[in-house]
Amino acid sequence: MHVDEAITSRKSVRRFLPKPVELPVLEHILRVAARAPSGNNVQPWKVYAVAGEARERLCQAIYHAAQHEPDRHHPEYAYYPTTWVEPYLERRRRCGLGLYASLGIGRDDKRAREQQMLRNYLFFDAPVGLLVTMDRRLNTGSFMDLGMFIQSIMLAARGQGLHTCAQAAFAWYHKIAREQLPISEHEILTCGIALGYEDPSAPENAFITERASLEEFASLYGF
Repeated sequence: MHVDEAITSRKSVRRFLPKPVELPVLEHILRVAARAPSGNNVQPWKVYAVAGEARERLCQAIYHAAQHEPDRHHPEYAYYPTTWVEPYLERRRRCGLGLYASLGIGRDDKRAREQQMLRNYLFFDAPVGLLVTMDRRLNTGSFMDLGMFIQSIMLAARGQGLHTCAQAAFAWYHKIAREQLPISEHEILTCGIALGYEDPSAPENAFITERASLEEFASLYGF
């Protein structure tokens, strides 16, 4: 797959087929992604991949916590702003409305929205879940490195005919994840990634988020 196609065909898939991802395929994806750049080549990332019974235990533990004690859990870094400003507020609103509309969930259907949110903690039924961490002893720049690594995972997955969904929602449940996996005290759980084969019949997978035009985000001089 040409890199342009991998980038433009990448999307957030929220329902996967029950088709396993073979270990050599996963290892290939991670080895390719490890070529992502990082400042002074510090490579600040770690990945915990779960499948089978390990995935089931993790998912059930986090799902239970999200259902029954969500107020007890908080991420170790701020992903979203405390106050939203434009144009980001409107982009966020359109994304949420578009996703729920694709699922036939009304704006006032709080229970259905909550149930859809909880599906994050099942990796949207993907057979493989990844938890990505970063060493907390590093600094803000390493978050840029981490972003490039995560994007590299998602693009390498497209090269293998797979799809993904990056999920910051897992960051809230780092305490539960530490009970299930050997995540050290020096690591921040930054996100999860669902990895598997897309269910093409799922309506939510037909929802494609829009992008700002080139003129909106780029200033070009001297051309």
